Amino acid sequence: MSQHVTPSKIPQERDFTGGMIHHQSCSFVGSTGEKALDDRVMALAKEISGGEDNCLLAEMMISAIRISRGAVTEGDFKTMNQALREMRVANEVFYPFRNCRKISIFGSARTDPEEPEYKATVEFAMKMRDAGFMTITGAGPGIMAAGNEGAGREDSFGLNINLPFESAANAFIAGDEKLVDFNFFFTRKLSFVKESDAVAAFPGGFGTMDEIFETLTLIQTGKTRIYPLILIDAKGGTYWKFWQQFIEEHLSRLGMISESDFSLFKVTDDIDEAVEEVRRFYSNFHSYRYIGDKLIIRMQKELTEDHMTRLHKDFSDIVKSGGFKQSGPLAEEEDEPQLDSLPRLVFRHRHRNFGRLRELINAVNGL
Repeated sequence: MSQHVTPSKIPQERDFTGGMIHHQSCSFVGSTGEKALDDRVMALAKEISGGEDNCLLAEMMISAIRISRGAVTEGDFKTMNQALREMRVANEVFYPFRNCRKISIFGSARTDPEEPEYKATVEFAMKMRDAGFMTITGAGPGIMAAGNEGAGREDSFGLNINLPFESAANAFIAGDEKLVDFNFFFTRKLSFVKESDAVAAFPGGFGTMDEIFETLTLIQTGKTRIYPLILIDAKGGTYWKFWQQFIEEHLSRLGMISESDFSLFKVTDDIDEAVEEVRRFYSNFHSYRYIGDKLIIRMQKELTEDHMTRLHKDFSDIVKSGGFKQSGPLAEEEDEPQLDSLPRLVFRHRHRNFGRLRELINAVNGL
């Protein structure tokens, strides 16, 4: 098993939104429409929680009651129940590993083991394991099997999707306790996004495109935290190069994306360069979270005065007001005491143009 990142190095809450959900206040806002039933629900939630008020549990219970009484079909009810069950099971599987960095690997299920893309995926997963990352794949054949093979069973997760023509997991993750079965793509993709600290994609079909574009969209719009997204060809391959050419000639040329959006991903056919892209991202940058309109970037070491001067000069466009300042942990971060030793870079973020925020992280890393 690889040497994983120690617990003190990872935000234990694993808030994939970058702190927006993590810092929401807990306030009970639901009702069954019957006060006596509301009181029974609140009492039961408190009993289950060991005497503490648990407004989130109470609200989930009331939501279930309202769904059962509302204008929903049996199919709707089953869909919501199945989605919640899949999210619960996935959380139970990942929770013991919440302090470990993980990378998701996407790619075609049709890639044969003899093909260069398969071999490149095995090599990449092995090197990411050696760098301290566990690997998450879709548990199927092809590139997914290569990812699990390279990482090894002990350092692998599999998020298997049940399809009419394909439901068995690959031999490298089948039967493992870190294998999760899904009926819905959306709950499966949520787990990929929520649990990943980086994403790598090898050539693939519609499913791979879906995963990559959803990841890019969520990062571009600030609906998930920024992390490395690397698009990897086998040596000399052109799959992702032509993909990027399409993005440049159509989306960018027509003004449908910003120039800085190209900072959100990297295209390469060099496995070592792909691994280094992930390493560099976490070389000084650690994590970030929002507190109100303040963005708090946690770092491994403080920035120099010259470095701060360059940030003020080069990134004033993403600051709402007040500029950048360095500090220790804010009072609102008391729920993450394991990160108290890390210096902070704090500023009021405009909350848009996340490609520029990625460029700021690159600058924090000294790139």
